[in-house]
Amino acid sequence: MSFHLARLSLQFGISSRTAGTNSSNGYYYHLLFNPTKRKFTATAISTAQKSSKEELLVVVGGGAAGVYGAIRAKTLAPNLDVLVIEKGMPLSKVKISGGGRCNVTNGHCSDNKILAEQYPRGHREFRGSFFDMHGPADTMSWFTDHGVALKIEEDGRVFPTSNSSASVIDCLLSEATHRGVSLQTKKVVSSASVGAGGKFLLKLEKRTVSFVENVKADYLLIASGSSQQGHCLAAQLGHSIVDPVPSLFTFKIADSGLAELSGVTFPKVEVKLKLENILRNTPHLTQAYIKFQVGPMLVTHWGLSGPVILRLSAWGARDLSSSGYKGTLMVDFVPDLHLEDMKSILNQHKHKYAKQKALNSWPLGFSLTKRFWKYIVHREGLIGDTLWASISNNSIVSIAHLLKHCAFEVTGKGQYKDEFVTAGGVPLSEVLSLSLSLSLSLLVLPKPQLDFLLLHEDLFEHNGKQEMCTTFLCRRVPTSVLKLIYLEVLNVDGVTGGFNFQNAWSGGYIAGTSIGALAAEGTLEEGVL
Repeated sequence: MSFHLARLSLQFGISSRTAGTNSSNGYYYHLLFNPTKRKFTATAISTAQKSSKEELLVVVGGGAAGVYGAIRAKTLAPNLDVLVIEKGMPLSKVKISGGGRCNVTNGHCSDNKILAEQYPRGHREFRGSFFDMHGPADTMSWFTDHGVALKIEEDGRVFPTSNSSASVIDCLLSEATHRGVSLQTKKVVSSASVGAGGKFLLKLEKRTVSFVENVKADYLLIASGSSQQGHCLAAQLGHSIVDPVPSLFTFKIADSGLAELSGVTFPKVEVKLKLENILRNTPHLTQAYIKFQVGPMLVTHWGLSGPVILRLSAWGARDLSSSGYKGTLMVDFVPDLHLEDMKSILNQHKHKYAKQKALNSWPLGFSLTKRFWKYIVHREGLIGDTLWASISNNSIVSIAHLLKHCAFEVTGKGQYKDEFVTAGGVPLSEVLSLSLSLSLSLLVLPKPQLDFLLLHEDLFEHNGKQEMCTTFLCRRVPTSVLKLIYLEVLNVDGVTGGFNFQNAWSGGYIAGTSIGALAAEGTLEEGVL
């Protein structure tokens, strides 16, 4: 997603696996986090100290999915070396999300089918067992068990009771340190390939200095979200990429009168978007309607925002990009009343308050603010001294229609603090959702590309509890080196409200479970999984 947090890319070969990390200077670094000082300490450790039998997992990306997945893998396989590579500061998006509070997940979606509908890209695939393995309740339990007290707000968003993302960051980094996860920052994995022996050949670079390090990894987890780095690595490993476009953004509106209402909120409106000149998979430009959305809306100095607008932008992300972010937004400001009922209420108000100015009196049942009612009256063309008694029946009908079908010209997208969410990545058609166990047989067909894998489903046991690992497997499998790929850079993204982070926790947990369980059991041998 894109903030796409939640499908991680791991690959293993089926040939023999031997050495651990190869470093040009003979050292790797263990990054320790001190939550009291909020500082990192790098400790150089000679690779000569590492056993030749130790296996290495490299995680590309120190975001929510990468760190969560690294912790899970290390928890299941304590002897597995886990190295997270992050080009910037780890968990940087966690820090700024939710206005600095971190919207951890959403607590109002216990039904997985309803939860899946919160993902414009991915809602069909998520109707299966993806969230069964690690859903919102599991996420909340994990953080609570690790010392982060949480609260569910009225709209379902879940935040730490501290109202600070630092609580979440400190928890994750402290747990990673406790488990022995290594973290290197200010580095990028610039290339990835699969060697003849089935290991991953990774090239690490620093942008600020001339530095190149070659690393051989047994497992590779690409958890870099919507960054170009992750997309490039996925492409190098044989995947195609759906070009990313912004999702979760506000609308710029060409209406000077609306700009004067900056700060006005509407608890519940219904919106629909009509777009012209959309270029899809045809040579002709077409018209598109983005599905109805209902929820709170906010007027800003540049246009419209709020959860309902952000959800609409997510569902229409690709068509909006194609249209140049221009279209017509239709807003129903009184969605719980029918048009005929509104006409009747307005007529009753007219007769009851005939001698009052229309500018200062309106039906309270419409739940409108005085500032917005004045905007509607002026937009209808009524002057300030107009009395209700002098308002014609045609004007009554027109006001009711305006409140139910108010059109605004969208001229562009606004900037929004959550605009690091994008739509794009590896197409879902290139992965297959299956159940993965620890003792499965693979049938390698004598074809240039495998079209499918035959798997025997099974359960594995961890801490006395049976678990089924559900994940995404790559369909594009060269027969020379069989690879199982878990991708965090899929074309999947969620609407606002904690769903993108839940995507991250679920995907990280699933990938970490798969990697950790396989590494712990040592079941990946030549020709057999």
